Amino acid sequence: MASSTEQHKQIAGQQGPVPVAIVTVSDTRTPDSDENATYLREQIEAAGHTVAGYRLIKDEADLVAGVLDELVEGPARIILFNGGTGISPRDRTYDALSRKLEKTLPGFGELFRMFSYDQVGAAAMLSRATAGVYRNTVVISTPGSPAAVRLAWEKLIAPELTHLAWEVIR
Repeated sequence: MASSTEQHKQIAGQQGPVPVAIVTVSDTRTPDSDENATYLREQIEAAGHTVAGYRLIKDEADLVAGVLDELVEGPARIILFNGGTGISPRDRTYDALSRKLEKTLPGFGELFRMFSYDQVGAAAMLSRATAGVYRNTVVISTPGSPAAVRLAWEKLIAPELTHLAWEVIR
């Protein structure tokens, strides 16, 4: 007999493609140099899902909050933020998102830092990667380094994407 998690994943998988939005938070990247968005778009589409939006914004709390409010009004069921999760004065993504999240998924950040430790050692503690739910939309925020985006996608997001999207609307 299948576990409830396996049953949930089976049901979720029958819901069709998941619309996912990508937000890169960076003071230096341009659409042409945004390799994280290129990577995520390729992975989302290869997994049979759709890219429901893309934004590239500066690391300003009001811009982060504004784009979140904008994207939750559209078709995206999952919004992937990358960038602005560190502890430097310019890193504001975590602060802006954490004020908005209605439910948090602490396990995402915990697991991300655990996996990151294998790549960067104790520096993993500097990451404020987070996830949660805002207006029935899953919001995931990772560091902006390409290695971090790949790690989060491969180890955490891709394996649970359909399950996450289904859980918030079931």
